Amino acid sequence: MKPEEGQLYGERYRLISRIAIGGMGEVWKAHDPIILRDVAIKILKPEYMGDPGFLERFRTEAKHAARVNHEGIANVYDYGEDSGSAFLVMELVPGDSLAKILEDRKVLPATEVLDIVAQTARALYSAHQDGLVHRDVKPGNLLITPDGQVKITDFGIARVADQVSLTATGQVMGTVQYLAPEQATGKSATPSTDIYSLGIVAYEALAGNRPFTGDNQMMIAMSQIRDIPPPLPEDIDPAVSELIMDCLAKKASMRPATALELAQRAEKLSGKSPVGQFNTRMIETVKPLPQTTTIIDTVENKVEKQSAVWPWVSVIAVVVLTTVGVLIAILTQPNPTPTHTPTETPTVTPTPTPTETPTTPSTATVFASDVMEQNVDVVETLLVGKGLIVSRVEGTPLPTGDPRINTVYEATPLGSLPVGTTVIVTYYVEDTTQTAPSN
Repeated sequence: MKPEEGQLYGERYRLISRIAIGGMGEVWKAHDPIILRDVAIKILKPEYMGDPGFLERFRTEAKHAARVNHEGIANVYDYGEDSGSAFLVMELVPGDSLAKILEDRKVLPATEVLDIVAQTARALYSAHQDGLVHRDVKPGNLLITPDGQVKITDFGIARVADQVSLTATGQVMGTVQYLAPEQATGKSATPSTDIYSLGIVAYEALAGNRPFTGDNQMMIAMSQIRDIPPPLPEDIDPAVSELIMDCLAKKASMRPATALELAQRAEKLSGKSPVGQFNTRMIETVKPLPQTTTIIDTVENKVEKQSAVWPWVSVIAVVVLTTVGVLIAILTQPNPTPTHTPTETPTVTPTPTPTETPTTPSTATVFASDVMEQNVDVVETLLVGKGLIVSRVEGTPLPTGDPRINTVYEATPLGSLPVGTTVIVTYYVEDTTQTAPSN
């Protein structure tokens, strides 16, 4: 059933007006006559109802968002399946998304950006404490109320730390412009992944553009992996620039250790106190995510500012080492074997300690859910990272503007494949043969 104004869902929620269209469905403003309030209702697209993976992901969004109780995360009220559709009933947040605000204003003052970062980071920390990583932090998923409160939405691809991911290991999930380097190489998301994405959001709000660009999504993903972000505008306080560049460190261990630390640093720079009472509850059955120690004073990609003296030799060395490490990670997906570092043998012992030889996986596993309905550039990045060869095939042409253009709808072979196997990927293309109607 296609959503239309006036339709009733769950015999309770009547649609009023459409708010937005997303990749998985549509979001509508609706009215709940039982408790007399307006709500937001997210309706899964009919074509995904027959796909158990998409349906389960949609159900999981309800569980994920309801799992965390924090004022900075949009509430979930209800979930249902009715008339061939699945729907999620959420808090209707007044105001606009940060994406809409940036579209209108282009750039924001540093104090406003720091406030958004602090609020978002505190909400993310609450989710992280409950073992949940968002994995798709971007301006479109940050709603700003008229009084300046931030609400995070869309936990559709979030991952619970103590559960098996709904997608196969190695799948690239998230929006490529805000993708952390570890996500781009198919590694598991961690709380630091959300910190990196929030750093991209802050950079965009301060500079008016994103730090990493490219002609296609694959090139953008590669830029996330290997490139150092350009300096922020010179009128930005160097301390603010330093905080953002810390978030954008290629190595997760070089970023702020937790989202709470990020929030506190942003609040200190802005001179503002935290908004509301921060909830840090932890569900006892959820194992906390492991977190490596962060060296706050060492910034691997800090940009030279005015009179600051920068040790260029160190920068070059770090960049080279990081690039080599990433390339090794890509070539050894999905299960890279760490190199063993032999211990130094005492002089009294003539027999040296042997060095383990790293093994390269001989096979790569690819599931249909890894590639179907994904952008072809992202799919190619994923498969190449697993050691496979990609052969693109232009498939069914679609009218200009169809959101499915450049998405994959067929791939073969799939399953457990020898490294070096060629995977044929077929994707929708734009119909360039369309002609304007004659008069």
